[in-house]
Amino acid sequence: MNQRLPEWLTIRLPRPDTIKEVEGMMRAKSLHTVCESARCPNLPECWSKKTATFMILGDTCTRSCGFCAIKVGRGLSVNPEEPADVAKVTTELGLKHVVVTSVARDDLPDEGAGQFAATITELHKANPMTIVEVLTPDFKGKRHLIKIVCDAHPEIYNHNIETIERLHTIVRPQAKYDRTLSVLKQVKEIDPSIYTKSGLMLGLGETKDEVVKTLKDLRAIGVDAVTIGQYLRPTMRHLPVAEYIHPDVFKEYEGIGDELGFAFVASGPFIRSSYNAIEFSKKVMAERLERMDAPKLPQLRLIQ
Repeated sequence: MNQRLPEWLTIRLPRPDTIKEVEGMMRAKSLHTVCESARCPNLPECWSKKTATFMILGDTCTRSCGFCAIKVGRGLSVNPEEPADVAKVTTELGLKHVVVTSVARDDLPDEGAGQFAATITELHKANPMTIVEVLTPDFKGKRHLIKIVCDAHPEIYNHNIETIERLHTIVRPQAKYDRTLSVLKQVKEIDPSIYTKSGLMLGLGETKDEVVKTLKDLRAIGVDAVTIGQYLRPTMRHLPVAEYIHPDVFKEYEGIGDELGFAFVASGPFIRSSYNAIEFSKKVMAERLERMDAPKLPQLRLIQ
């Protein structure tokens, strides 16, 4: 069912000059951002706050989710210079918080885990004061691949559950609800010091009880942060919007998330997985500082 956009959901399209500037920086190093590929309406705001979401391993996904605007096809060849190039651009732009995501690469032996690890390592080496968040595919739940990423020590490990369990076969036909939970659970088992994060979209036909159950499932496995946003149909080829959720309902979910004990909850129509990520990193890094003793302080990568 298609509906007219409500008054609270006027889409904030990125300015053409901002898109051109960002695109020029990325293309100079043959890099991609999910901000562009996923047609995110928050692009200008995020870049003005010195945050960016790099999309490594090319711009072509080997999976076909019903909600996603990223193109689908055969994966591109892996660029061995990409990790260092991401670190260089991060330095040039003076980014305080970097999110590294990727398309799904089921065609690769390690499904891209090694490229994630190499990128994290290069970012930490070149930008020790920058917070590194990864937003990974599910690696089919393979523990040894998840461990490759964890062993590079990202500050935040994000893997999106996207929707409630009942809708998974429609929204994410090549993913599984339980497998997503397993990925996030394994991260905490491998390295409890890594903060975990997940996100879901509303407006696909879910009920309030199903949303609350999903939040409870995430919190039960120790997920620290959650983002909740409105699904917006990128093209007519994608899944239709079943409902536009009122901002008051998003506020209610934020309160429920707080009550469940999440360290950070971002809930609103325009919230996306990486939107305003720097606010979460400030919070969790401050909490980490409180837990660590003085001799270890120089090792911290804190936002100034």
